[in-house]
Amino acid sequence: MEHRKFLQRLDELVAELTRAQAQKMIAALQQRGDGDEVQGILEQRLEDDPKCPHCGSRRIEGWGRERNGLPRSRCLDCQRTFNPLTGTPLARLRKKERWLGFAGALNQSLPVRKAAKACKVNKNTAFKWRHRFLKAQNQSKDQSLAGIAEVDEIFLLESFKGQRKLPRAARKRGGVAEKPGLSAEQIPVLIARNRAGAHIDAVLPDRSEAAVRPVLEGKLSKDDTLLCMDGDKALIAFAEAEGIEYELIIASKGEHVHEKVLHIQNVNAYGGRFKQWLNRFNGVATKYLPSYLGWRRWLEKGEEIITPQTALAAALG
Repeated sequence: MEHRKFLQRLDELVAELTRAQAQKMIAALQQRGDGDEVQGILEQRLEDDPKCPHCGSRRIEGWGRERNGLPRSRCLDCQRTFNPLTGTPLARLRKKERWLGFAGALNQSLPVRKAAKACKVNKNTAFKWRHRFLKAQNQSKDQSLAGIAEVDEIFLLESFKGQRKLPRAARKRGGVAEKPGLSAEQIPVLIARNRAGAHIDAVLPDRSEAAVRPVLEGKLSKDDTLLCMDGDKALIAFAEAEGIEYELIIASKGEHVHEKVLHIQNVNAYGGRFKQWLNRFNGVATKYLPSYLGWRRWLEKGEEIITPQTALAAALG
């Protein structure tokens, strides 16, 4: 059918659609457009950085296309083939026409079931996608905290959400710790931030100096860093062992600000925001906490420029 007749016939058919049918058609066309946009992003990614994900060689050649439409390439050195998703956290995922919608759901911090409903995928698929999309963010952390840096810990109740066998009696709707105050039921999360917005965090196995060291070692310079912290013994031991200048701010003694600029209010405020944001998910399994830390870092740093496209690019690493 020639183009003009096709458009005329299309107009006639569209005019006959009911409201519900028209909405379904619009949704289908939107998905088609999103799929084409994702395809373009992936192809552009390979054009911008043409190298083999297996050996790093830049001697590659086109090798046709796959059934899902992605271009396939072959490395002239290692002879292996690959596509733009090979070696990324999103490799082998399907339904790429719905990825931009899901990236938008991540930007809105939607719970799994709401994200699944918005993207019209199964909740198990939405859960799998969430942690694939967040994998690169979990691995992306600042490597230096120069200037005035604040460090503190927050504590979250250990959760075995999603596990069939529990090492303890189940708590109703998350519940509360059996013992008041800090105990083995509380998981420590170390958070360090400087005044420029650089940020490092990690889930700690315990509150020892040996647990703190791998997180902060090499990130703080004894020449240009002043560390503000409370009286945590592990942090004090680390700072003294590394020769890093530090200032203790002890809230229990009524201390909040020293010399008008030295405090830990910045890191404490972030810890409060993180806990409040985490509440919307109705409990998070402790083993997945690093992913949520990475997710929150992404939202905090990209609030003004965050889009589904930038979220997808971040997920690709």
